[in-house]
Formats: sequence, structure tokens, C-alpha cells
Amino acid sequence: MTAPQSRPPAALQPDGPAPATGHGLPEVWPVGRPPQWVGRVGELAVLGDAIGALRDGAGSVIWVEGEPGIGKSSLAAEAMAASDPGWDVGWGMADQLAERLPLRVMLDCLRVRASSPDPRRARAAGMLRSRQESLLAGGDASATGVEILVTLVDELCADAPAVLVIDDLQWADEASLVVWHQLAASAGQLPLLLIGTCRPTPRRPEVEQARAAVARRGGAVITLGPLPETDVTALVAAMVGAPPGDSLRRLTAQAAGNPLYVRELIDAFVREQAVQVRPVAEVTAAGEQLPVSLTGVLTDRLSSVSAGTARMLRAAALLGGSFAPADLAVVSRRPVSGLAALLEEAVAAGILAGSGAELVFRHPLIRQALYESMPLALRTALHAEAARELAAAGADALSVGQQLAASGQPGKGWALEWLAQAASALATRAPQLAVELLRRELDETPSGSRAWDGLMTSLVWAQLAAGSYQEAVRQASWALTVMADPARRAETYWILAHAQVSTGCGNDAIATVRQALAPSGLPGDWHARMLALLSMLERGRPGGFGAAKALARQALAAAEEADDAFATAHALFDLWLTCSVERQHAAALAHIDRALGVLSDGPGHVDMRMIALNARTFSLQNVDQWPQAELALRDTREFARRTGSPDRATWMSAAVLRYWQGQWDDALAEMGSDSTDLFGMMYFFLRDRASALLLHGVTALIAGRREQRTVAAEQLRLGLALPIENITDRENQDFLIAAHALALEQRGQTRQAMATLAAILPRREGEMTLTHQWLPDLVRLALAAGDRPVAQTAMEACQAEAAAETRPARAVAAGLRCRGLLETDPGPLRDAVAHYRAAGPAAELPAALEDLAAVLAAHGRDEEARAVLAEALTLYDGMQARWDIRRAESRLRACGIRRGPRGPRKPRAASGWEALTPTEVMIAALVARGDSTSDIAQSMFLSRRTVQTYISRILTKLDAKSRVEIVGEALRQGVTP
Repeated sequence: MTAPQSRPPAALQPDGPAPATGHGLPEVWPVGRPPQWVGRVGELAVLGDAIGALRDGAGSVIWVEGEPGIGKSSLAAEAMAASDPGWDVGWGMADQLAERLPLRVMLDCLRVRASSPDPRRARAAGMLRSRQESLLAGGDASATGVEILVTLVDELCADAPAVLVIDDLQWADEASLVVWHQLAASAGQLPLLLIGTCRPTPRRPEVEQARAAVARRGGAVITLGPLPETDVTALVAAMVGAPPGDSLRRLTAQAAGNPLYVRELIDAFVREQAVQVRPVAEVTAAGEQLPVSLTGVLTDRLSSVSAGTARMLRAAALLGGSFAPADLAVVSRRPVSGLAALLEEAVAAGILAGSGAELVFRHPLIRQALYESMPLALRTALHAEAARELAAAGADALSVGQQLAASGQPGKGWALEWLAQAASALATRAPQLAVELLRRELDETPSGSRAWDGLMTSLVWAQLAAGSYQEAVRQASWALTVMADPARRAETYWILAHAQVSTGCGNDAIATVRQALAPSGLPGDWHARMLALLSMLERGRPGGFGAAKALARQALAAAEEADDAFATAHALFDLWLTCSVERQHAAALAHIDRALGVLSDGPGHVDMRMIALNARTFSLQNVDQWPQAELALRDTREFARRTGSPDRATWMSAAVLRYWQGQWDDALAEMGSDSTDLFGMMYFFLRDRASALLLHGVTALIAGRREQRTVAAEQLRLGLALPIENITDRENQDFLIAAHALALEQRGQTRQAMATLAAILPRREGEMTLTHQWLPDLVRLALAAGDRPVAQTAMEACQAEAAAETRPARAVAAGLRCRGLLETDPGPLRDAVAHYRAAGPAAELPAALEDLAAVLAAHGRDEEARAVLAEALTLYDGMQARWDIRRAESRLRACGIRRGPRGPRKPRAASGWEALTPTEVMIAALVARGDSTSDIAQSMFLSRRTVQTYISRILTKLDAKSRVEIVGEALRQGVTP
């Protein structure tokens, strides 16, 4: 008889390259290669092919699903025996206990710790910890963490192929699933093998979306069923050294083909010497007394270790599926050195396994069996004790909070003191967990006390951070009736107003802020902040623009008196808003520059600074300083990179900038138009209706002008389905309106197109929409429809915008176009063309040339009209604006003007190197140099997601499967960065 092999003891070691185990797997992998392997030949081949592809530089995604114990993790471990020792590997195990801790499983998988000897991992940990509670609604620490971790994977893959396994995805937190989605979207571009395992229950929509995305992107979905009887027989024979007899087969049949169940059952028989070989393997009478349920067999495994080790393992089970020996030492009240022998015994017994600086239970079911073997009352008491001990030892707030939550009871006096210190960090890093703990402690704390006020303020902050806006409104409204501390009351008013805005109740928010400002005694900094917030809210209220201007000035004075940098910057931002609405763009730019000078680069002002930087990019476009706007966008992205802020804040401002610069391929790339990361966009980006309106509008307009009518129709359908509920929505729907009007014009419905585009008029009080951008088209449509009154109205509106510009810029040029069209006067149109040639934006020049050509033709100046038309068509062709070309030719053909003789236009290549745009050629050259996606994003001042979109397009155009093939083609073409 052959005894089952056991995994060698794990070394307790720091992060970094790990020594190989006896099974050829790095020590950081918590699941060992099975001692005996049978069956699963086809499934193993799928993983083997992925490992072979990774060796050639091509990444892939594999999803393995099946019931607990069916062999999902073992399959990955067996396949990884063929991996290379130089690869960067990580294995994270999601845990039901840690489901409320955002990014926990990804942090474990990537071994992101402040103490890591790898500076990249240590830097990522530091950036995550530096995030602070945002004074602005929408400061989402999870979004920051996603960005940091995806960038870290880029950096790791630039040095060596990487393998990441996420076990038990059904328990993964939502933010970790966003990271999974983004990595899965990148896997085809990186030397990254991403493997996920998942049970069929519980069924979660976001997990099912993740599975569907794997199949949609061409990844492998492997469903493991029970082992057939022949494989079970072979497994038993391999373990005991002889084929099983009838009685042993009857017992193993209870495992229903579950290999973990079979292994644990046979291990139990062998441990108890209850198997005899004669010549087949049969159980003895002693074997009949052993438990045959899986839970019973797993619990019985404790009989193979000493009593001290069994007690230690039950304490470890409280800490979750993985734990640090130092935390176990704190909970056990013993030094790590006193636990070393017990831990090594548990590893040798196959209960624990090493995973870098942590230990893990070899299988979640083992930990579950140990955990559930303790009575509920004992478990909760031990969790409470563990929380207290960890807090006293200064453990991380999330570790303490996790234990305190699992205890299901208040932590008495110590917890109150601890929560007062840790609440801010918890609300930022794990808001749902913070809500649960704060609620519990508040129930035990007398209302109206100083401690109660502090806990309640922290609770509503956590509810706001968790997106529980209605609950935050309810809780804060009630709390304000009993709160006594003036500073806490002010803070709670602030949170309440932001929560009301998030629920769409702007008028309620105005009433809240006015109520906060009514009594005297409001602290100076909060007084200034409230005035600044009220100014912003009043702008969106009908008839409130005048009050908004006055309040902004009052807020600035109060902020400067209080010497509060945030309030000062907020008030200056409000002044930027009011000046932008009034088209005083130079003054607006001065206000935002001053705000940036006031704000520090520290973590406390990150969100306000990002808003101000984006505002600066917008203002520079309004004064026709397009190169400076490009530089401002770069500054914003550099700041986001340096602070670890999510670059999603720049996606749409960059896309709009690229649109007006005529760089439409780049605009689409900024928006990720290939939908490689739709889940991430829905989670962090498209929940914001303003962003969604712009994304659908810009995409639809470009697609329409390129005559990609299916894409345009779908984007219009999605965009037009969104409600327009406030001034911010209205300000961001102009591209969508223009795209809708274009679609109607293309169907020959000119009057309907005119009426649709005319919906942007009149511009409401306080509204910032740059209506002048669309008014020349409205004049053109109105004249084509024979409606001169509408054309006259559009021209007058444009001239009013131009008159408001303190420095002649975009509205002035648009007004020249409107007047030239309405009066059939080439003079103003020539001036507009000259403006666009000198100042930009590039996308307006061919349209102005087209208008000039039409007016010249109407005056019988055919040769000049033909030359101007030719230039317009050449510029349209550069943007692939096929509809504009057809429309321009049709307008001039009606006047008897056709382009001079020309050879057939060579169509742009659809595939191969010639199909690459200049930006794509540059990125291909950087890929050939060995730059990571994040390196390219940094050097080209693009978002990482934008670079990912470009690389995806390059792969498609070159019919390549990996970056390695891009490198080969770039070298053949002789390109350099």
C-alpha cells in the first residue's frame, strides 16, 4: 500500500521571487499540485495551450467553474507545473468574510503591501493608503484602487509574463470584479494569463457578466463535472496502491465524482489504517466507524494533528481563508516563534499552505468545516476578542473591522474609542463595512453626546461613500435634530446636501444649505464652504443665476478670511462657472488658475484639483488656445498618474478636445469605442448621466459624419433614452442633439432636423452650453428648409454669444459663418476661414470652407468656389467625414459646381500596416521598444484605457495575436519611437 504524499512545509517568507516547491510550483501559490492526477485531459490541454501561448508572449483568460471540491484550483495548479520559474505569479482567494472589503482579493493576489521589498508593490500600497475622505460627492476610493492595481499589472507584465489566479470569484467584491474585467480586456495585449474559478452559487449578476465577457472576448470557459467512475477508481488505486474492492467502491461512490471528497475520504481511511490490500483495497471494520460526509471527513482531519495545533487552526479559521502569522500570533496571544512548530505541523498535514508572507487554508472547505465546527456563540465571542486584540496591537483598520463585524455585537468601550480614530479610513476604504460597524456602535451610544455626534457624522459619510444616498438623507436629517457639536452639525449639513443632490433633489439641497447658514456660530471654514456649495446649487435653479454670482463672491471673501484652501478653490471654481456662463472666458481662466495656485498637491485636495484642471482645459478651448488646452490635458493626466487618481475624469474632456481638433480616431479611442471595458465604464463612469450623454453623443456624431449609420443609430438610441433632469444634463446633451439632427438630415427630413437642432435654443439662464458651436449648422438647415425666421433667430443668438466674449474667439467666428450664410456674403465667411486657419479648431475649417464655396457659387464665382470646395473635401477626407463630403458635393452640384477632374480616391486601407493611423504607428513603435501600456500612456499623456484601445485596434488591423507580433511588424517596417 502506498501512503498519500503530503506537501512539504511552507517557508514563512516575504514577498519576492519564491523558491520552487517539490511540485515545481512557486511557493506563493496556495494550492499545491495534486499528488496524483487522473482524468481532465481535455481541460488540462486548454490550460496547457494558454501556458504555451504565454511563453510566446500572448496572454489569455480562462474561467473554470464547478461545485466546491470538483477540482477547479487543482486543475490550475496541475497545469502550472509547466510554467516558467521567472514568471510573476499570484493567487488570490476570495472569501465570504472579506466580501465587504473592496479590492481585498486583488490586493492579496498581487501581494500589494507597504512592507513589500518590491518597490512597485510598496508604492501601490502607499498610494491606496494615502486616499482621504473627499469633501466632494463622488470621491470613490475604489475607482482609485482599480486604476492603481491595473497599472501595477502593466508594470509587472513589462518585466516578465504574469499569471494571476482568482479563486472563488463568486465571493469577490465588486471593485475586484472591475479589476478582473479590465485585466481580462488587457489579457490579449499583455503577457498575462488570467485564471478565475467560480462556484455556481451564489448567483450574482456582476459575476455572470464577468463570465459572459470571457466568452465574448474569446476566452475559454471550462465547466468541471463529476469524475467518471473509471477516473475515481484510478484515483483511489493511485492513492492506496491497489484497485478498490466492492465495499471501498460503495463508500467512494458517496463522493459522487467529487475529487476532493474522494481524496479526503481515502486520506481518512489511510490515517486510521482502515484499508487493507488483499489483493484489492478494501476497508476494515474500523473504516465503517469513520465519518463519510465531506464535512465530517474534513473535520476529522484535525485528528492527524496535535491538540495544540487543532486549537491554533480554529483560531486561524476566524481570520478568513488567508492570514498573516503575525495576526494569528496577536489573536493567539503568543509570539510567532511559539507558533512556528504548530504551523509547520498544519502545513505537513495538508491543512495549511504557504502563500508568500501569508498562510492559507489548503481548501476553502477545510476552513469552512473548522469554522462551522465551533458553536455560534463561541465563534462570535472569539471574533470579538480577536478584534480587541488586533486593535490593541495597532493592526490595520480593515482587519480589526472585519473581526468586529463578524462578532455581530458591539465592542463596548474599546470599540467606541477605536472607531472614533478609524472611521475615516474605514469609510474611504470599505464604506459598507464602516456603515455596519458604526450603526452597531451608535445603538449603544447615548444620542447627543460628543461621541455620538462623531460616530453619526462618520456614518453618514460612509453611507455617502457607499452610494446609499437615500439612507444618508434620512439618517443625516434625523441626526441634525439632536446633534449638539457645531462642527459636526456643519459637517452633517454638508453631507446631507451632497446626498440630496445625488438623489436629484437639488431644491432640497438648497434648503439644507440655507438652513445650515441661518444660525450664527457656524465655524468659519464650514461657513465659507456652505456659501460656495450654495452658489453652485443656485446656478441650476431657475432664476438663481444672479444669486449664484453674488454667493460666489461672498464665499471667496469668507474662505480667504477663514484661510481655508478648499473653500477658496471651491469659490473660485464657482466664479469660473459664472464667468463661463457669461462668456467671460478670460476671467474664467484667471479664476481657475488662481484656484490651482491655492490648492496643494496633497491627498486632501486631489478631487478639487482634478476638477479645476479639467475646467482649465475647457476654458483654454473657449479662448481658442488649442495647443495650451492640449498641454492642460497633459497636466491633468500627469497629476492623475502622480496621485493615483482614476484617469476616467479626463476621458470625455479629452474626447471633446480631440473632436474639435479633427482627430476623430483619437476621440473614439479616448472613449474606448471598442467597448473593451464596458463593465468598468458602467461601474465607475456611465453611472454619471452627464458622462453618458457626452459619450453617446460624441460617438454618434462621429459615426454619423463617417456614415457608419448602424453605430450612430445604436449610440443615439442609448443616449436619447437617458432623462434630462437638470442643468448639467442639458449642458452635456448638445452633441447628442447634433447627432440626432444629422441622422434626420441623412434621411432627407431637413425640417425635422432643423427643429431638432433648434432645441438647443434658447440657452437658459445659468446654462453653460456652447450653443454657438451648432448654430452655423442650424442656419444652413433652416435655409435649406426655407425657414428664414429660424435662421435669423440662430444668427442673432450666435451674435449675442459673440458679443459676450470679452476676447473675440470661437463664438465670433461662428457668428461670422452664420451671417455669411444668411446674407449670402462671402466676406464674413472668408474672415471665419481665416480665423480657423490661424487659431482653430481644425474641425471647423472644412465646414467654413464648404459654406464659403456655396456662397461663392451663388455669386457665380465658379472657379473660386471649385478651389475652395476642393480644399474642404480634402480636409473632410482626412477625417473620413464621408457624409460631409457627399453633402458638400451635393450643395455645390445644385449650383452647377463639380470638382475638377481627379483620379479615383484611393480608399484608406482596412488592414495591414498601411491601415494604422499616425497615433497607432507611434504606439506600435513604443510597444516595439518594450514600453508597457502604462509607460505609453505616461509618455504620450493618454489614459491607460485609451492606449489599451489603440493596441486592440493595432492587433486587429495587423491580424496579430499578441504584442510580440506587433514588435515583429514594427521592426520589419523600421519604425522608431
